[in-house]
Amino acid sequence: MMTIGVISDTHGLMRPEALEALQGSDLILHAGDVGGPKVLGLLRAIAPTIAVRGNVDWGDWGDALAMTEATDAEGLRLYMLHVLQDLDLDPRVAGFAAVISGHTHRASAEVRDGVLYLNPGSAGPRRFSLPVTIARLHLANGQLSHEIVHLRV
Repeated sequence: MMTIGVISDTHGLMRPEALEALQGSDLILHAGDVGGPKVLGLLRAIAPTIAVRGNVDWGDWGDALAMTEATDAEGLRLYMLHVLQDLDLDPRVAGFAAVISGHTHRASAEVRDGVLYLNPGSAGPRRFSLPVTIARLHLANGQLSHEIVHLRV
């Protein structure tokens, strides 16, 4: 089984609780609004990390991040972007098992047309009264499951 840690909207704040929750990940996906290269360094110390650019990711380090990323894991294709409304393909037709996004700071998971749409919420500064969350994907035998993890901060 492969475990993928999914995080978004850190806005430069890498909480110790988030780092702890991501321990044991085989791969980490950051769905944008990273907020600085230090965050990526801390994540890469845990596992290989793929990140996309969010609307706060500026400068040379941010410009180096792609707007979208696609990756294969355990025979499943995953697609990542920051703002779900910017999705410009049909993920089912393109063969993706999941679309991962951020931006809203609100964790959500919904299967539509056989594709998981996952937003891990925000692990950075608290916005309004929304919880601080990450997500995990579990991949085994061509199957995908997920969980939203509420961090105690």
